[in-house]
Amino acid sequence: MADTPAAQTGPTVTGSEIARLAGVTRAAVSNWRRRYDDFPAPVGGSVNSPLFALADVQAWLNKQRKGQDVSQEVQLWQALRAVYGDDMIRGVAAVAHMLAAADGTRNDHVLPDEIVRLARVLAESGSAGEVVEALAERFTESVRRAGSDQVTSPRIVRALRYFAGPVAPDAMLFDPACGIGTLLLAVSPERGPMRRGQEADSDSARLAQLRAELTGRTGVEVVAGDSLRDDKWPNLRADLVVCDPPVGDADWGREELLLDSRWELGTPSRAEGELAWLQHAYAHTAPGGRVVMVMPASVAYRKAGRRIRAELVRRGVLTQVTALPAGSAASHALPVHLWHLRRPASAGDTATSVRMIDLTANDPDADLEPTPEQIADVSLIDLLDDTVDLTPGRHVEESHRDYAAEYRAVRAELAEQVGKLAELLPELVSNEGPGVLDGSSVSVADLARAGLLEYGDAEPVSTSDQLDTDFLQGFLRSVSNTRRSTSASGTFRFDSKGARIPQMDIIEQRRYGAAFRRLQEFEERSRRIAELSRQAAELARDGIGTGALQPRK
Repeated sequence: MADTPAAQTGPTVTGSEIARLAGVTRAAVSNWRRRYDDFPAPVGGSVNSPLFALADVQAWLNKQRKGQDVSQEVQLWQALRAVYGDDMIRGVAAVAHMLAAADGTRNDHVLPDEIVRLARVLAESGSAGEVVEALAERFTESVRRAGSDQVTSPRIVRALRYFAGPVAPDAMLFDPACGIGTLLLAVSPERGPMRRGQEADSDSARLAQLRAELTGRTGVEVVAGDSLRDDKWPNLRADLVVCDPPVGDADWGREELLLDSRWELGTPSRAEGELAWLQHAYAHTAPGGRVVMVMPASVAYRKAGRRIRAELVRRGVLTQVTALPAGSAASHALPVHLWHLRRPASAGDTATSVRMIDLTANDPDADLEPTPEQIADVSLIDLLDDTVDLTPGRHVEESHRDYAAEYRAVRAELAEQVGKLAELLPELVSNEGPGVLDGSSVSVADLARAGLLEYGDAEPVSTSDQLDTDFLQGFLRSVSNTRRSTSASGTFRFDSKGARIPQMDIIEQRRYGAAFRRLQEFEERSRRIAELSRQAAELARDGIGTGALQPRK
């Protein structure tokens, strides 16, 4: 197989599309590329996502008898990509515009004859709406494979539809960042509520409108424009606002909108554009109406948004935060949240708790119904701490924590460790004669040269039955050796090679070594007791404070 890409001519296909053409898996195509030297070389794309010339691939498949007839839908998609490249939204919108024309001539001059022919043939065999929806689906798949958040992923659409629940047929549904209409058209029955949308990209807005028209959805109106800077629906109040807003956009217009009346919960910082979109959605919510907003997980705990999160909680506006399974988003495996807001219908109609649902451990394609262990209803006062962290996992785990069992286990271990502590201290008596350090001694360096020890990862260890390791290491930690390792400036740098230990026979070494060993165990057990003491006090205080524990009567 050639290593140098050829010049690109005509429509191109990805590896996944080759698999679809040949009726095999993506892995089979990768295997062909490795096994067959004559497999077509990439003509574009990247190392991880190469593109191949469709004509070359078809010729190779036919030669190898691995191919099958290319469907007209695939031919239309490839023809569009050959003309529009990465700007496929404009291409799909142009096809939708052409098919929507009652006389069949609208916008024909923009599209090549072959695209017009294929689109009309497909529409005649089915419907114009089916053609456009198939192209929109292919675009969504291609964006997902590229790891982009340009469109809302099917998993997030499914989750939002599930948690938004049914929408009344006479309701108003609004999406202020509707893209190609994915959420706006997916939530609620096809011929249900009135729908309004706005999208900054004019081609996406046009495609969203045409998708609605061609699939028979009435009461849909989508306009182009930047919702934050140029709100086209200033007087709209919806029963349900859904939105998957732009993420990480610091240029959302803060300086221009500092005094905007939409910031009733607080003016977002430049880094908190998602909270600007959240308040924009809330401003368009009718009394009793709801907002279901897709949010990055970091918005739940970032320091810059703490004040706005606190106001959401304090006013009883936030009703639920749902952490979706990892992998729900198209471009990354990080958790994504759904924030649920409700505008009170009256002064006393506010939330008294926030339902936290943590689905992060679930399979992204599994059932979305949470188990009782994945739900926690958290009172508002418990959320209004110094951080106002709205991450569901934190509260769900805390809510289902078995304080009684944890406290019993820690208390029992603490009692056991304390009971054994005093036993570890060796019996030591006064030494009336000369001290062992007053007699002959030998340097650790000399012992190493004699082959009686070796340097381990932490401290020297004996390699001879003439030297006891506990004796050696105990005297290395003695005050005389640590003092020798301290400079006149007070800097401590322990150098075991320069340390000295007393000279004595192995019997005496072992007697001293046993005492040093018990002292080492005593210190280790003391540290464990200190840690258990901290855990026990923390568990007892938190358990009593949350009502999970009470003093024995």
